[in-house]
Amino acid sequence: QVQLVESGGGLVQAGGSLRLSCAPSGRTFGNYAMAWFRQAPGKEREFVAAHRWGTGSTYYADSVKGRFTISRGNAKNTVYLQMNNLKPEDTAVYYCAADRNIAKMTWDESMDYWGQGTQVTVSS
Repeated sequence: QVQLVESGGGLVQAGGSLRLSCAPSGRTFGNYAMAWFRQAPGKEREFVAAHRWGTGSTYYADSVKGRFTISRGNAKNTVYLQMNNLKPEDTAVYYCAADRNIAKMTWDESMDYWGQGTQVTVSS
C-alpha cells in the first residue's frame, strides 16, 4: 500500500503562485504514473494534471493550461504542481494520485493510490 503525502497548500491572492509537492511515505517499488486532482466545495473531484513515467508526457485540464506545470522530482515517485496566475476558481482541496500503470491514459477515480489532500485558497 502506497501512502502519498501532499504539502504546499495555503492562502494566496489572485494572481499569485503556489507550488504543491507530493511524495510517497515509505519505500515504493517500481514507478508510477502521477497526477493531481482537485475538489472544490459542492463539486465533484476533477482532473488537473498528470505525468507519465518513462515518456515524460504531461496532460492538463483546459482550465489550467498555461498556468499550471506538473513535474517530477529527483526522488522516486515525487511530483510537483507549480501553480501560477491563480484565480479564485482554483480554490479547492488538491489531491495527489498515483497509478501502477505507467502507460495509463485515463485520469479519473480509478487511480490506485490517493493522498489526503492539501487546501488551496485563492482570495480575490
